[in-house]
Amino acid sequence: MSDTLSSFGAAQSTDPLTDTEKSDIRFFCGYEMYGNSAAGFLGYRFFQEQGFLEYRLTNAAPSECASIRQMLSEMQTLRTAILGASTMMGTDQAAVWTRNRNEARDRTALYDQWRTQLCRYLGVPAGPGIASAQAGRIIV
Repeated sequence: MSDTLSSFGAAQSTDPLTDTEKSDIRFFCGYEMYGNSAAGFLGYRFFQEQGFLEYRLTNAAPSECASIRQMLSEMQTLRTAILGASTMMGTDQAAVWTRNRNEARDRTALYDQWRTQLCRYLGVPAGPGIASAQAGRIIV
């Protein structure tokens, strides 16, 4: 496993992306799961955008793999923070502390912003699983 500093400053592996990382990227980019068979009627085989995403994931340069890994790490943290915000939803005020009623929405917006940035970095439109995604097509 080789490491390099990503554009975010943390050492990340420059090895090709693993299947698990590719699955996480599909999820974060708002695309449906890939499956384990070339047979079927859904997925990248029928959607140009997802095919382009698969091409990018398979052919990412080592330094790009390191940057992608750092972005994945950040997005996992943001996703977990959204789930953690749900524990405070039942409390409006405790002593002098007052909860942010918009915390879950704010965290979700930040998470979606990072997801959209990953899509931009990969050069693909945000998938249908990203609520803020606007329909778009890639012309190659």
